[in-house]
Amino acid sequence: MSNEETSSSDYVQSLARGLLVLRAFSAEHPALTLAEAARLTGLTRATVRRSLHTLQKLGYAVTDGKQFELTPRVLDIGYAYLASAQIGEVAQPFMEALSDQLNESVSVAVLDEFEIVYIARVPTKRIMRIGLALGSRLPALVTSMGRVIVAELPPIEQRQFLKSAPFPKMTEKTLNTKAELAKEIALIKQQGWALLDQELEDGVRSIAAPIRDKHGRTIAAINIGTQTGRTKMSQLKDDYLPRLLQAANQITSAMAKR
Repeated sequence: MSNEETSSSDYVQSLARGLLVLRAFSAEHPALTLAEAARLTGLTRATVRRSLHTLQKLGYAVTDGKQFELTPRVLDIGYAYLASAQIGEVAQPFMEALSDQLNESVSVAVLDEFEIVYIARVPTKRIMRIGLALGSRLPALVTSMGRVIVAELPPIEQRQFLKSAPFPKMTEKTLNTKAELAKEIALIKQQGWALLDQELEDGVRSIAAPIRDKHGRTIAAINIGTQTGRTKMSQLKDDYLPRLLQAANQITSAMAKR
């Protein structure tokens, strides 16, 4: 965020700091001391203390006197977004139908800064190393849904995104450079879908397509996740892709009627 934006009279610094503290909690850090929260956020201990005690007073956090943990009430914030966005609600029946057809997991995600956030998911009972649920986040550039959404960004915004976004090497198959990634993004834009072969997780493949609003803007993505031992690349393209594109078009059409 620019200095001009943060110095605006409309900018509430205490709220920004409170949200920064809230986002310090994660699967890796479900409980935090004041010192840990200060280190993760870069804020002073005094600022962190005020934010955490405010969250506690409002019912968003609990403490044992040393560590703080979030309560289920924080889900209300996310659910309010999901309800207002309506994408998950609209997509759910089409996702369930697609999952039933293929017996595979189907997900919908949106872009938030440099990550994708899962807003709807129909899982199968097949086990994958990465556990995914509503609200799960992953680096956008190592996911099929993230790449589909980034491919649809306006050119200037896309170049800035590719320059600034993290691009972790998740597996041996993850693309090695951002130059390679830029070529892949251009291909995705041209063909209208993205296919990942074990770039996020060994043994896992996924294929994704964009979901658009009534103005044609990409607002989310839908994907199918599968395993290498069960699904060949040719099957993903020949069998899964047409069904995926149909579901994406159905969701897009349903969103346009809202």
